Amino acid sequence: MKTILVLSPHPDFAETIRASLNAEQYRIVHRITVEEAEPLMVHGLAGAVILDADLMGVQSIWSIERLRRRDKKTPIIAYTEFAQADWEEEAFLQGITHVLTKPVRHRLLNSVLDRLWNMATVPAQRTVTSVPTGNTAVFARTVLDPSAGGRFVNAAQTLDVLRDFSPILTHSLDAEAMLKQFLQFLRDIMSVNRAAIFLNRPCSPLTEVVSPDDSRRLRSAAAIGLANGLLEHFELSLDSGIGAQITRLGRILRRDSDEVRADPEAQKEFELLGAQVAVPIPNRDSIIGVAIFDGRVTGEPLVNVELELIFHLLEQVGLALRNIWLHDQLAGNHEMMTDVLRELNSACIVVGRDLKVLHANKSARRHFGRKNERSGRLEFSDLPPALGAKIYQVLKTGAALEPFRYEPENSPGTLYKISVLPFQHGNSSVPVSALLTAEDLTESEQLSRLEVETSSLRLLKSMSYRLVNEIGNAIVPLSTHHQLLNERFKDAEFRKSLDEALGESVRRIMRLNNQMRFLAREGQLEQESFSVGKLVEEAYQDASSQQTGKTGQLKFEDSAIPLTMVGDRAALKHALSEIMLNAIQANPQNPKIGVKLQSAGSNGDRSLTIEVQDTGGGFTAETAQKVPAPFYTTRQVGLGLGLTVSQKIIETHHGKLEIVPSESGVVRVSLPLGATADH
Repeated sequence: MKTILVLSPHPDFAETIRASLNAEQYRIVHRITVEEAEPLMVHGLAGAVILDADLMGVQSIWSIERLRRRDKKTPIIAYTEFAQADWEEEAFLQGITHVLTKPVRHRLLNSVLDRLWNMATVPAQRTVTSVPTGNTAVFARTVLDPSAGGRFVNAAQTLDVLRDFSPILTHSLDAEAMLKQFLQFLRDIMSVNRAAIFLNRPCSPLTEVVSPDDSRRLRSAAAIGLANGLLEHFELSLDSGIGAQITRLGRILRRDSDEVRADPEAQKEFELLGAQVAVPIPNRDSIIGVAIFDGRVTGEPLVNVELELIFHLLEQVGLALRNIWLHDQLAGNHEMMTDVLRELNSACIVVGRDLKVLHANKSARRHFGRKNERSGRLEFSDLPPALGAKIYQVLKTGAALEPFRYEPENSPGTLYKISVLPFQHGNSSVPVSALLTAEDLTESEQLSRLEVETSSLRLLKSMSYRLVNEIGNAIVPLSTHHQLLNERFKDAEFRKSLDEALGESVRRIMRLNNQMRFLAREGQLEQESFSVGKLVEEAYQDASSQQTGKTGQLKFEDSAIPLTMVGDRAALKHALSEIMLNAIQANPQNPKIGVKLQSAGSNGDRSLTIEVQDTGGGFTAETAQKVPAPFYTTRQVGLGLGLTVSQKIIETHHGKLEIVPSESGVVRVSLPLGATADH
């Protein structure tokens, strides 16, 4: 069957040509422009071209020129309404074969075509048939070559093969069905006896665990004429045998080739499969498999031109397989994400621009779906109006909303954290959909309250324990002296001991009282201006009075310029006193304290740094973090509130208390000289 390419902007002309020719002898292919006809011309798939010169207008000569650039041999017949000598001359110079006038005459057209075919077959008696110069020339067969076999004579028949092959690709999502139909197709057109396809299919990391050895194996994907039991236990490898040879050579491999003779593993595989040839399955980037073929059912081998055709068909199959695998991977990822969204405790709802709910997981239907809905689908109207308005706002503006809390009116006590985000494609500013996530905070809020209450109870318990010990330590000496008061009151030594006990107990109770007062104080602080140097000295005196035993030593490095600040003098004095007392107690045997004052900054933005250093064991990094915590102490006496109270007072004055990890204890206080305390 000959293929006639009709080039005309109007389909009626093509129908006229089709009606004038024998349908069993000619196939009519209609194209509107030269660009559309290019694939047929380049590959030499058209036996002749019929050009509608009238409808092509003044560009008809250009069309002939472009056609000849793509194909220099195919005959071109031009139909025109009026014969013009100048136009005909130019057309023949550009390579036209015949010029005929309209209307189309059946007998004349058939006679011209017959002469064209007869002229083309005259030289074939000694050589070969006319073969197009395109890529499909490799599929053409010599007519007189007895070893050619098969039935592929020219490019037109190759076009038939490609046309019959195309329905196989309709199985674009089912690799197994496509491969089985492909092997059946080869049996139909070439009478292939046995065939098998082995693939190195990539495994999905979501569902399969693959070892390095498994990734180098080729497993049977489809077969014809071979026993299933053999293929179930037979594999090819990319590291040895046929697979290795195909990977190394990248071409068709015959059983009787030198490469196979030198490879015992490949010989064994060919023998087990009863095959004669192996064809690689490329996908343009790499080789993804191997197709194994025997000869024909008549016992004749497959010739080169048939193997070349099979190779090119397998290349298309390889591309189709890659697309199928990519689709499977995308489908697997989509299914995994769907499962994740479905099982999330947070409600997830995707709403399109038409306010249609595109996705809603189980939590969303449970929290916002209608109780009596049979289908189980969530509609936009099911959402609370407040949330629906937020989604509508995001779809219109394209701007995401900050997460906010939402408490349904019909369910007091239930609390959600809502986020609404737009989904946009490319550079478009208009979102195609919006995602609403709702996290149920009801239980977490309740747990948080319980944790706070539990923490408060633990703090209260610790506080009670410390207070009992501290008050007990202050009362025990008083109680002891009270019991002996009547008996030994006249004893001067007893009265001296009583005086010391009273003084010590009063100091401890007053310190405890001040700590509690400043710790609980939330009201307005006193504001006054005072000298920082004098404040430090007074704080040291207070700290020394709280400590019995050796007299401490203060090394005070004051600034050359007198420093003054505004704040609550009594509170800051207590804070510095607690810091210095902590420094004195760090080494009672040698209670030396170094205090350094530094100021920095310009007028109106000056800051003060007070650094207190003792001669104790210092702070580790872990201890430095724990020391300011309430009731944390490493000593047997005291509440462990000294630095806690100091930190609160300093932070109230917009300052900072820093425990410096070092070998000797260093506490650094930073305060703004121009700032006032919080009100």
